Amino acid sequence: MNDTWIMLLSVGVAAGLLGGLLGIGGGILLMPVLRFVLHLTPADAAGTTVLAVWCTTLAGGIKHYRLGHVPLRALVPIIISGAVSALICSLLFARWARAGFWLDIGIGAVFTAVAWRMLWEAVPRAPEQRTSAPDALPLRGSLLRKALLGAGAGILPGLFGIGTGAVLVPAFRYCFRAPIKVAIGASLACFCANALISAAFKYAQGYVRLDVALPLCCGCVLGAQIGAIINHRAPARLLGFLFGLLFLYVAARFLYTGIGECLQS
Repeated sequence: MNDTWIMLLSVGVAAGLLGGLLGIGGGILLMPVLRFVLHLTPADAAGTTVLAVWCTTLAGGIKHYRLGHVPLRALVPIIISGAVSALICSLLFARWARAGFWLDIGIGAVFTAVAWRMLWEAVPRAPEQRTSAPDALPLRGSLLRKALLGAGAGILPGLFGIGTGAVLVPAFRYCFRAPIKVAIGASLACFCANALISAAFKYAQGYVRLDVALPLCCGCVLGAQIGAIINHRAPARLLGFLFGLLFLYVAARFLYTGIGECLQS
């Protein structure tokens, strides 16, 4: 029992570190451990993961805000529309949970996109222009564009229990022209509300294993603080590339498991 607790705490620290560093919730690391190491059902793994992810986004978002990476006022439309979307999709989660292989297939598809995004970000490019006050840069975009981005981002935690950093970070970076560290901090801040709503619904639906979630959450809070500090001081290109390769394997594992179960049903 103690060994399992220590293992989950360590995984939580790693997931939080990844979240604070790269602006993702950490679910991409937590889900494979819960599914393929602890052998939780897809629904229980999704519910437990999103609770731990909320801890990552909360701790990481607060730290990035203090570091000046979160233009909070500009994010309000994204946060509100994302929360509404996460609420609606959370109500649909119970229906999806009855066919667990669809969760595996959906998560595998999302993980594939995350992996390619990480590999793409790791490709060397021209140095970005530095600014002395990145938090002062507005997120250029209409209210409608922000609302649509938030609504789309709320689908992933609601239906699959995983984060939206793979969507939000590149969206902030390329659609709203935010510096990379602002994109990462804003991603964590926006996803925090979505994750809280999704976790609350999944707990009420009985899909959160608190005995597993407790050490994960403790580790995520610690790791997110460390990741945000590293993000502020150093580039994450190499780490993103290595994790991108790892997540391609994880995505293949989910897709293989889900498709196999689908064909057998």
